[in-house]
Amino acid sequence: MRDPRQITVIGVTGYTGFELATLLLRHPGIGKPTFYVRETNGAHCLSDLFPQLRGWGEAPLKPLALEAIAGSNSGTAFLATPHEVSAEIAPKLLDAGLRVIDLSGAFRFASADTYSSWYKLPTPHAERLSEAAYGLPELYAERIKSAKLIANPGCYATSVILALRPLQDAGLLAAGHTVICDCKSGASGAGKDPRRDLQFVEVEGNFRAYNLFNHRHTPEILEHTGLPESRLIFSTHLLPIPRGILSSIYVTLAHHQSPQDIETLFRKFYAGHSLIRIHPAGTLPEVQHIIKTNFCDIGFALHVDGKRLAVISCLDNLGKGAAGQAVQNLNLTLGLEERTGLV
Repeated sequence: MRDPRQITVIGVTGYTGFELATLLLRHPGIGKPTFYVRETNGAHCLSDLFPQLRGWGEAPLKPLALEAIAGSNSGTAFLATPHEVSAEIAPKLLDAGLRVIDLSGAFRFASADTYSSWYKLPTPHAERLSEAAYGLPELYAERIKSAKLIANPGCYATSVILALRPLQDAGLLAAGHTVICDCKSGASGAGKDPRRDLQFVEVEGNFRAYNLFNHRHTPEILEHTGLPESRLIFSTHLLPIPRGILSSIYVTLAHHQSPQDIETLFRKFYAGHSLIRIHPAGTLPEVQHIIKTNFCDIGFALHVDGKRLAVISCLDNLGKGAAGQAVQNLNLTLGLEERTGLV
């Protein structure tokens, strides 16, 4: 019989996989996870790969074998794998009776056309897309609790959606006006694969934009804010820091608002969601305050005209933007308080 508190993790060698491992190894509500990788290179324990885990991260490390996972009593599998790998193995794990929490983009969209057009990959998993819950707990907790397949959101998308949804749901975004999402991320957001443009001498002391108008997180933002693509400008930039995202979001409001109105709106919308921290009117989030945490900090500045609003959303791309959010989703499926193992 499968035990949902027995955890399998597939893929741990990347930045997100390692962050996930550190959270799960300290989690008080689950058993010791088992980690699977394509090649162990002779390592038998996670601490063989990551010496910083010696003395507390002595978790099993095994070569990836879906038959072994299917034959275990594991009830939950995390996939910290590339999109195409998740698309291939998630259906097999679901068929074996496991719940799957996928940190790739493979299951983030209901439409196979959306996935294939933005990710430039085939969709052999197309029939499974409708089963996936979008794993943003502050918006979709009830569906996540019972879902067998959870698609963890993208890091940029998380920061933008959390900033825009209170305004959109309140009908405060002025019709016909462009929403500008000007976002910056630390270098770990680009993954661990070696690339010339991510080498230290290319990143240190530099700041650059990339993937303008074609970033893969764009369709997530559109789907979960209700904005048409014609009204969204989503720009992404690489900061010369290891981790962290700061998104500056500029909107025009449909009606005159006061700073107190905006602060009250955000506080009411996220009441009971303790991993969202709303800054008082007049103060703004900073990257240094969310690094290595699982919080999303939201602040704003309102022009004196009461209609031009800048919302600042700040999170750790490896925490609330990836591994921390995945564990938050796990907690929901297990009936645990959302912050368990995260604060």
